[in-house]
Amino acid sequence: MTQEQKALDVNIMGREFRVSCTEEERPDLLRAVEYLDRKMREIRESGKVVGIERIAVMAALNIAHELLGTKVAGGVDLGDLKRRIVGMQASIDAAMTSQDKLF
Repeated sequence: MTQEQKALDVNIMGREFRVSCTEEERPDLLRAVEYLDRKMREIRESGKVVGIERIAVMAALNIAHELLGTKVAGGVDLGDLKRRIVGMQASIDAAMTSQDKLF
């Protein structure tokens, strides 16, 4: 079942952007916008980087570094683990859909 994409206006460092997302994705997208806005403002306030494009690139690099470093003790990659769980959930949902026809 596909959900309808809706336009959402967001504000990052005083600039308006329109993005599309489903109602289900909206809370996560808003958290991501808040996180990115906070990271970009921290970089700007440090005074070491000038220009919105450079601040955006530095924020993207910092966030990518954080994401790639999300390994916990024992070397478990949380990003890979989450992708695998999402894949398993999709498989379970597909299997359950065919089971609904039995009853």
